[in-house]
Amino acid sequence: MPPVDRRTPAASAPERAGAPEAVVVVNARSRRGAVLHDRIAPALAARGVRVLDVHVVRDPGAELPELLPRVLATEPPMLVVGSGDGTLATVVDHLAGRSTVLGYLPLGTTNNTGRSLGLPLRLGAALDVVAHGRTVGVDLGRANDDWFANLVSVGLSSEVAGRTPHLLKRRLGRAAYALTAARALATHRPFEAEVTADGRTLHVRTHQLNVANGRVHAGTAIAADAGIDDRLLVAYTLGGAHPASVVAAAAHQATTPWRPLGHKGYVTAAQVRVVTDRRLPLDVDGELAGWVGPDEPLVVRVDAGALRVRVPQRFVLRDPLAHER
Repeated sequence: MPPVDRRTPAASAPERAGAPEAVVVVNARSRRGAVLHDRIAPALAARGVRVLDVHVVRDPGAELPELLPRVLATEPPMLVVGSGDGTLATVVDHLAGRSTVLGYLPLGTTNNTGRSLGLPLRLGAALDVVAHGRTVGVDLGRANDDWFANLVSVGLSSEVAGRTPHLLKRRLGRAAYALTAARALATHRPFEAEVTADGRTLHVRTHQLNVANGRVHAGTAIAADAGIDDRLLVAYTLGGAHPASVVAAAAHQATTPWRPLGHKGYVTAAQVRVVTDRRLPLDVDGELAGWVGPDEPLVVRVDAGALRVRVPQRFVLRDPLAHER
Protein backbone atom coordinates (compact mmCIF):
# COMPACT_ATOMS: atom_id res chain seq x y z
CA MET A 1 0.00 0.00 0.00
CA PRO A 2 1.52 3.33 -1.01
CA PRO A 3 1.98 5.98 1.68
CA VAL A 4 -0.35 8.97 1.67
CA ASP A 5 1.36 12.31 1.17
CA ARG A 6 -0.48 14.55 3.61
CA ARG A 7 1.41 17.62 2.38
CA THR A 8 -0.89 17.64 -0.67
CA PRO A 9 -4.18 16.18 0.59
CA ALA A 10 -6.76 14.93 -1.86
CA ALA A 11 -9.28 17.46 -0.62
CA SER A 12 -7.27 20.46 -1.73
CA ALA A 13 -5.49 19.32 -4.90
CA PRO A 14 -6.70 21.30 -7.94
CA GLU A 15 -8.05 19.75 -11.13
CA ARG A 16 -5.89 20.07 -14.20
CA ALA A 17 -7.09 22.40 -16.94
CA GLY A 18 -8.04 21.35 -20.46
CA ALA A 19 -9.75 18.24 -21.83
CA PRO A 20 -10.00 15.39 -19.33
CA GLU A 21 -7.29 12.72 -19.58
CA ALA A 22 -7.73 9.26 -18.10
CA VAL A 23 -6.33 5.78 -17.73
CA VAL A 24 -9.03 3.10 -17.83
CA VAL A 25 -9.03 -0.07 -15.70
CA VAL A 26 -11.92 -2.53 -16.10
CA ASN A 27 -12.56 -5.74 -14.18
CA ALA A 28 -13.80 -8.15 -16.85
CA ARG A 29 -14.96 -10.55 -14.11
CA SER A 30 -17.42 -8.04 -12.65
CA ARG A 31 -21.06 -8.76 -13.41
CA ARG A 32 -21.29 -6.45 -16.44
CA GLY A 33 -17.61 -5.88 -17.10
CA ALA A 34 -17.26 -8.97 -19.27
CA VAL A 35 -19.82 -7.64 -21.74
CA LEU A 36 -19.11 -3.92 -21.57
CA HIS A 37 -15.34 -3.53 -21.15
CA ASP A 38 -14.57 -2.98 -24.84
CA ARG A 39 -17.15 -0.18 -25.13
CA ILE A 40 -15.75 2.07 -22.42
CA ALA A 41 -12.70 3.67 -24.04
CA PRO A 42 -14.45 4.54 -27.34
CA ALA A 43 -17.44 5.94 -25.45
CA LEU A 44 -15.17 8.13 -23.29
CA ALA A 45 -13.35 9.39 -26.37
CA ALA A 46 -16.68 10.28 -27.95
CA ARG A 47 -17.44 12.37 -24.85
CA GLY A 48 -14.22 14.34 -25.13
CA VAL A 49 -12.04 12.34 -22.72
CA ARG A 50 -8.51 11.60 -23.89
CA VAL A 51 -7.86 7.95 -22.99
CA LEU A 52 -4.17 7.49 -22.21
CA ASP A 53 -4.24 3.72 -21.70
CA VAL A 54 -6.65 0.82 -21.13
CA HIS A 55 -6.13 -2.17 -18.83
CA VAL A 56 -8.61 -5.06 -18.76
CA VAL A 57 -8.04 -7.32 -15.75
CA ARG A 58 -9.49 -10.80 -15.34
CA ASP A 59 -7.93 -11.72 -12.01
CA PRO A 60 -8.09 -8.53 -9.90
CA GLY A 61 -6.59 -10.09 -6.79
CA ALA A 62 -3.47 -11.12 -8.66
CA GLU A 63 -3.19 -8.26 -11.18
CA LEU A 64 -4.18 -5.06 -9.38
CA PRO A 65 -1.45 -4.98 -6.67
CA GLU A 66 1.17 -4.71 -9.42
CA LEU A 67 -0.86 -2.78 -11.98
CA LEU A 68 -2.17 0.10 -9.86
CA PRO A 69 1.18 1.36 -8.48
CA ARG A 70 2.61 1.26 -12.00
CA VAL A 71 -0.34 3.18 -13.47
CA LEU A 72 -0.45 5.77 -10.68
CA ALA A 73 3.30 6.36 -10.79
CA THR A 74 2.61 8.39 -13.96
CA GLU A 75 0.16 10.56 -11.98
CA PRO A 76 -2.74 10.43 -14.45
CA PRO A 77 -5.32 13.18 -13.95
CA MET A 78 -8.09 10.59 -13.78
CA LEU A 79 -8.37 6.83 -13.21
CA VAL A 80 -11.58 5.43 -14.67
CA VAL A 81 -12.48 2.15 -13.01
CA GLY A 82 -15.24 -0.17 -14.19
CA SER A 83 -15.92 -2.77 -11.50
CA GLY A 84 -17.92 -3.87 -8.50
CA ASP A 85 -17.40 -2.93 -4.85
CA GLY A 86 -14.73 -5.54 -4.14
CA THR A 87 -12.36 -4.33 -6.84
CA LEU A 88 -12.97 -0.73 -5.84
CA ALA A 89 -11.88 -1.58 -2.27
CA THR A 90 -8.45 -2.46 -3.69
CA VAL A 91 -8.37 0.63 -5.91
CA VAL A 92 -8.97 3.07 -3.05
CA ASP A 93 -6.02 1.58 -1.16
CA HIS A 94 -3.87 3.11 -3.90
CA LEU A 95 -5.86 6.28 -4.61
CA ALA A 96 -6.29 7.52 -1.03
CA GLY A 97 -4.77 10.97 -0.60
CA ARG A 98 -3.69 11.33 -4.23
CA SER A 99 -4.59 14.12 -6.64
CA THR A 100 -5.74 11.59 -9.27
CA VAL A 101 -9.51 11.69 -9.62
CA LEU A 102 -11.55 8.48 -9.58
CA GLY A 103 -14.10 8.13 -12.36
CA TYR A 104 -16.17 5.15 -11.28
CA LEU A 105 -18.38 2.99 -13.49
CA PRO A 106 -20.52 0.66 -11.32
CA LEU A 107 -20.45 -2.68 -13.15
CA GLY A 108 -20.81 -5.05 -10.19
CA THR A 109 -23.63 -6.94 -8.52
CA THR A 110 -24.76 -4.65 -5.71
CA ASN A 111 -22.84 -1.45 -6.50
CA ASN A 112 -23.18 -0.04 -2.99
CA THR A 113 -20.39 2.51 -3.43
CA GLY A 114 -21.75 3.71 -6.75
CA ARG A 115 -25.16 4.19 -5.15
CA SER A 116 -23.56 6.01 -2.21
CA LEU A 117 -22.05 8.44 -4.72
CA GLY A 118 -25.35 8.89 -6.51
CA LEU A 119 -23.97 7.39 -9.72
CA PRO A 120 -26.29 6.04 -12.41
CA LEU A 121 -26.04 2.31 -13.05
CA ARG A 122 -26.65 2.59 -16.80
CA LEU A 123 -23.26 2.68 -18.53
CA GLY A 124 -23.98 5.61 -20.83
CA ALA A 125 -25.16 7.82 -17.99
CA ALA A 126 -22.20 6.81 -15.80
CA LEU A 127 -19.82 7.71 -18.63
CA ASP A 128 -21.51 11.11 -18.86
CA VAL A 129 -20.67 11.68 -15.18
CA VAL A 130 -17.01 10.78 -15.78
CA ALA A 131 -16.80 13.21 -18.68
CA HIS A 132 -19.00 16.05 -17.46
CA GLY A 133 -19.64 15.61 -13.74
CA ARG A 134 -18.23 17.42 -10.71
CA THR A 135 -15.15 16.45 -8.73
CA VAL A 136 -15.63 16.37 -4.97
CA GLY A 137 -13.72 15.01 -2.00
CA VAL A 138 -15.45 12.18 -0.14
CA ASP A 139 -14.47 10.18 2.91
CA LEU A 140 -12.79 6.80 3.07
CA GLY A 141 -12.94 4.46 6.02
CA ARG A 142 -9.88 2.68 7.41
CA ALA A 143 -10.31 -0.77 8.90
CA ASN A 144 -7.06 -0.96 10.85
CA ASP A 145 -4.69 -0.14 7.95
CA ASP A 146 -7.03 -1.10 5.10
CA TRP A 147 -8.88 1.72 3.32
CA PHE A 148 -12.42 1.05 2.14
CA ALA A 149 -15.12 3.10 0.46
CA ASN A 150 -18.42 1.79 1.76
CA LEU A 151 -18.69 -0.79 4.53
CA VAL A 152 -16.80 -3.27 6.69
CA SER A 153 -18.71 -6.04 8.45
CA VAL A 154 -18.31 -9.04 10.72
CA GLY A 155 -20.44 -12.16 10.86
CA LEU A 156 -22.83 -13.67 8.35
CA SER A 157 -21.75 -11.41 5.48
CA SER A 158 -18.23 -12.85 5.61
CA GLU A 159 -19.62 -16.32 4.97
CA VAL A 160 -21.79 -14.96 2.19
CA ALA A 161 -18.81 -13.23 0.58
CA GLY A 162 -16.83 -16.46 0.64
CA ARG A 163 -19.64 -18.76 -0.47
CA THR A 164 -21.50 -16.90 -3.21
CA PRO A 165 -20.44 -18.38 -6.58
CA HIS A 166 -19.30 -15.89 -9.20
CA LEU A 167 -21.57 -17.44 -11.85
CA LEU A 168 -24.59 -17.18 -9.53
CA LYS A 169 -23.91 -13.47 -8.99
CA ARG A 170 -23.71 -12.94 -12.73
CA ARG A 171 -27.02 -14.74 -13.33
CA LEU A 172 -29.10 -13.61 -10.34
CA GLY A 173 -27.56 -10.29 -9.32
CA ARG A 174 -28.31 -9.20 -5.75
CA ALA A 175 -30.63 -12.18 -5.30
CA ALA A 176 -27.54 -14.42 -5.30
CA TYR A 177 -26.42 -12.87 -2.00
CA ALA A 178 -29.87 -13.24 -0.43
CA LEU A 179 -30.05 -16.90 -1.45
CA THR A 180 -26.56 -17.65 -0.09
CA ALA A 181 -27.31 -15.76 3.14
CA ALA A 182 -30.49 -17.75 3.73
CA ARG A 183 -28.56 -21.00 3.42
CA ALA A 184 -25.66 -19.83 5.59
CA LEU A 185 -27.91 -18.46 8.34
CA ALA A 186 -29.27 -21.93 9.09
CA THR A 187 -25.91 -23.02 10.55
CA HIS A 188 -24.31 -19.70 11.45
CA ARG A 189 -23.43 -19.16 15.13
CA PRO A 190 -24.05 -15.76 16.70
CA PHE A 191 -21.10 -13.95 18.28
CA GLU A 192 -20.62 -11.41 21.05
CA ALA A 193 -18.94 -8.10 20.40
CA GLU A 194 -17.82 -5.11 22.41
CA VAL A 195 -18.33 -1.98 20.33
CA THR A 196 -16.73 1.29 21.45
CA ALA A 197 -17.73 4.42 19.55
CA ASP A 198 -16.24 7.77 20.59
CA GLY A 199 -15.95 6.65 24.21
CA ARG A 200 -19.32 4.91 24.47
CA THR A 201 -19.18 1.10 24.85
CA LEU A 202 -21.96 -1.30 23.85
CA HIS A 203 -22.16 -5.08 24.18
CA VAL A 204 -24.09 -6.96 21.51
CA ARG A 205 -24.86 -10.55 20.58
CA THR A 206 -25.69 -10.88 16.92
CA HIS A 207 -25.10 -12.64 13.61
CA GLN A 208 -24.12 -9.44 11.77
CA LEU A 209 -22.33 -6.22 12.74
CA ASN A 210 -21.74 -3.45 10.17
CA VAL A 211 -19.61 -0.31 10.25
CA ALA A 212 -20.42 1.91 7.26
CA ASN A 213 -18.61 4.86 5.73
CA GLY A 214 -20.99 5.06 2.77
CA ARG A 215 -24.74 5.49 2.75
CA VAL A 216 -25.88 2.24 1.08
CA HIS A 217 -25.87 -1.42 2.13
CA ALA A 218 -27.36 -4.30 0.13
CA GLY A 219 -28.47 -1.80 -2.49
CA THR A 220 -30.61 0.26 -0.06
CA ALA A 221 -29.85 3.48 1.81
CA ILE A 222 -28.87 2.85 5.44
CA ALA A 223 -30.74 6.00 6.53
CA ALA A 224 -32.02 9.20 5.00
CA ASP A 225 -29.20 11.27 6.49
CA ALA A 226 -26.27 8.86 6.10
CA GLY A 227 -23.55 10.10 3.76
CA ILE A 228 -20.17 9.24 2.28
CA ASP A 229 -18.88 12.77 2.96
CA ASP A 230 -20.20 13.50 6.47
CA ARG A 231 -16.99 12.55 8.37
CA LEU A 232 -18.92 9.91 10.32
CA LEU A 233 -19.13 6.14 10.52
CA VAL A 234 -22.40 4.32 11.22
CA ALA A 235 -22.26 1.17 13.38
CA TYR A 236 -25.27 -1.13 13.65
CA THR A 237 -26.29 -4.76 14.01
CA LEU A 238 -28.76 -6.66 11.87
CA GLY A 239 -30.83 -8.41 14.51
CA GLY A 240 -29.80 -10.28 17.62
CA ALA A 241 -28.85 -13.86 18.43
CA HIS A 242 -31.92 -15.57 16.93
CA PRO A 243 -31.81 -16.19 13.17
CA ALA A 244 -35.38 -14.92 12.76
CA SER A 245 -34.30 -11.55 14.14
CA VAL A 246 -31.73 -11.22 11.36
CA VAL A 247 -34.38 -11.72 8.71
CA ALA A 248 -36.70 -9.25 10.43
CA ALA A 249 -33.95 -6.65 10.84
CA ALA A 250 -32.83 -6.99 7.22
CA ALA A 251 -36.42 -6.57 6.03
CA HIS A 252 -36.91 -3.53 8.26
CA GLN A 253 -33.68 -1.98 7.02
CA ALA A 254 -34.63 -2.56 3.39
CA THR A 255 -38.06 -0.95 3.82
CA THR A 256 -37.08 2.10 5.90
CA PRO A 257 -34.33 3.90 3.94
CA TRP A 258 -36.25 7.15 4.46
CA ARG A 259 -35.85 7.13 8.26
CA PRO A 260 -33.02 9.22 9.82
CA LEU A 261 -30.19 7.62 11.77
CA GLY A 262 -31.40 8.94 15.10
CA HIS A 263 -34.72 7.12 14.73
CA LYS A 264 -33.07 3.81 13.93
CA GLY A 265 -30.90 3.59 17.02
CA TYR A 266 -27.72 3.34 14.95
CA VAL A 267 -24.45 4.64 16.44
CA THR A 268 -22.48 7.36 14.65
CA ALA A 269 -18.87 8.19 15.45
CA ALA A 270 -15.59 9.23 13.90
CA GLN A 271 -13.95 6.06 15.25
CA VAL A 272 -15.35 2.62 16.11
CA ARG A 273 -13.47 -0.17 17.89
CA VAL A 274 -14.75 -3.76 17.80
CA VAL A 275 -13.60 -6.80 19.77
CA THR A 276 -15.35 -10.16 19.28
CA ASP A 277 -15.51 -13.24 21.50
CA ARG A 278 -13.96 -15.46 18.83
CA ARG A 279 -11.76 -14.94 15.77
CA LEU A 280 -13.86 -13.95 12.77
CA PRO A 281 -13.02 -12.88 9.20
CA LEU A 282 -13.69 -9.32 8.05
CA ASP A 283 -15.77 -8.49 5.02
CA VAL A 284 -14.39 -5.28 3.48
CA ASP A 285 -16.69 -4.07 0.70
CA GLY A 286 -17.55 -7.61 -0.26
CA GLU A 287 -14.04 -9.07 -0.05
CA LEU A 288 -12.52 -11.05 2.83
CA ALA A 289 -9.61 -9.03 4.23
CA GLY A 290 -8.27 -9.51 7.75
CA TRP A 291 -9.61 -10.76 11.07
CA VAL A 292 -11.11 -9.56 14.32
CA GLY A 293 -11.06 -11.43 17.62
CA PRO A 294 -10.40 -11.25 21.38
CA ASP A 295 -6.77 -10.28 20.77
CA GLU A 296 -7.23 -8.70 17.33
CA PRO A 297 -9.36 -5.57 17.69
CA LEU A 298 -10.84 -3.91 14.67
CA VAL A 299 -10.39 -0.14 14.73
CA VAL A 300 -12.31 1.74 12.06
CA ARG A 301 -11.60 5.42 11.43
CA VAL A 302 -12.80 8.07 8.97
CA ASP A 303 -10.25 9.61 6.63
CA ALA A 304 -12.16 12.78 5.70
CA GLY A 305 -11.97 13.91 2.09
CA ALA A 306 -9.36 11.26 1.23
CA LEU A 307 -10.77 10.40 -2.19
CA ARG A 308 -11.32 12.75 -5.13
CA VAL A 309 -14.13 11.34 -7.23
CA ARG A 310 -16.39 12.30 -10.11
CA VAL A 311 -20.06 12.62 -9.12
CA PRO A 312 -23.23 13.86 -10.86
CA GLN A 313 -23.86 17.60 -10.99
CA ARG A 314 -26.86 17.08 -8.68
CA PHE A 315 -24.79 15.38 -5.94
CA VAL A 316 -25.48 17.07 -2.59
CA LEU A 317 -22.56 17.46 -0.17
CA ARG A 318 -23.78 16.50 3.30
CA ASP A 319 -20.78 17.75 5.29
CA PRO A 320 -21.40 21.47 5.94
CA LEU A 321 -17.63 22.02 6.11
CA ALA A 322 -17.01 20.28 2.80
CA HIS A 323 -16.56 22.11 -0.46
CA GLU A 324 -16.29 21.22 -4.08
CA ARG A 325 -12.79 20.21 -5.02
